Amino acid sequence: MPLRPVTDGAEFAKYILTMKRILSLLIGISVLTACLAQKVQLELNLTKGETYTQLMTTTVTTLQTVNGQDITMKMSATGKMTYKVTDIRDAVYDMEVNYERLTMKMSLPNGDMEFSSEKTDKTDVFSGLLGAMLNKPFSIEMSKTGKVNKVKNIDAVFSAMFDNYPHLSDAEKKALEGMLMQTYGEKALKGNIELCSAIFADSPVAKGDKWTVTTQLESGMPATVESVYELKEISDSYYQLVGNSTIETADKDAYVETNGMPVRYDMAGTMTSDITIDSKSRWITHALITQSIKGMAHVKGSPQQPEGMSMSMVTNTQMVITDK
Repeated sequence: MPLRPVTDGAEFAKYILTMKRILSLLIGISVLTACLAQKVQLELNLTKGETYTQLMTTTVTTLQTVNGQDITMKMSATGKMTYKVTDIRDAVYDMEVNYERLTMKMSLPNGDMEFSSEKTDKTDVFSGLLGAMLNKPFSIEMSKTGKVNKVKNIDAVFSAMFDNYPHLSDAEKKALEGMLMQTYGEKALKGNIELCSAIFADSPVAKGDKWTVTTQLESGMPATVESVYELKEISDSYYQLVGNSTIETADKDAYVETNGMPVRYDMAGTMTSDITIDSKSRWITHALITQSIKGMAHVKGSPQQPEGMSMSMVTNTQMVITDK
């Protein structure tokens, strides 16, 4: 239907006002749509020469059932680490990493124990070993998506830790070093870093978008972590990411060395993540990660126990990460 000519002055003014309102509404809708569709490239944006801090506290509660008897153990470990960006090559950051503070608390059936790198008691061997690990720089190569490509010179952290304890036997040194390597060694380090750093999408995302990241854990129980992350909030100072993950033993038939014993695991569980990152550097400012895993652990047979041993396990873990 053709438009009717507008001849009256008052009617013409009313017509112009109506058109302005319609145009304003259309512009507002287009601006709102553009904001809703705003995409950001979620990847690390670090500065060469800058040092970034990570303080991580991990609390693990384990319930084991052996021969019908329940055994509950709780361990809490806190580590303060610094990451200095020494070079940037293509999409890779070279970083010098240092442990600056290490503490560990254990609650076992036979009592509680507490160790700290800040203790000066020379009779506390384990605390002394934690102290010997401090300020021994090693290197990592990390991609902008948070994947750890390489860990280099980690042996330097453990190289001279027994110098002040010549009275320890070789067997004692081996056992203590094995315990520390399980928590702070190359494989453990790579897995712990990637659980909270390999969180980024390969392409730009908008608020509400989701993407999937797969991470391999190699220390302790080798496992595959399949995570679906979502960009929950965007602000001028931070971005909030939330994640839901599944965890499953990578190879149920493979034995791994655990506290001096070959053990194979058949376990699975879930993980949730609530992560806040700085809007400029994309470095984590706060994160809360919780895991719940259950299944079976099978200790391989030995001359002392030819049939081996099987036990059910339930492990609940909480990780709190800050940048201070």
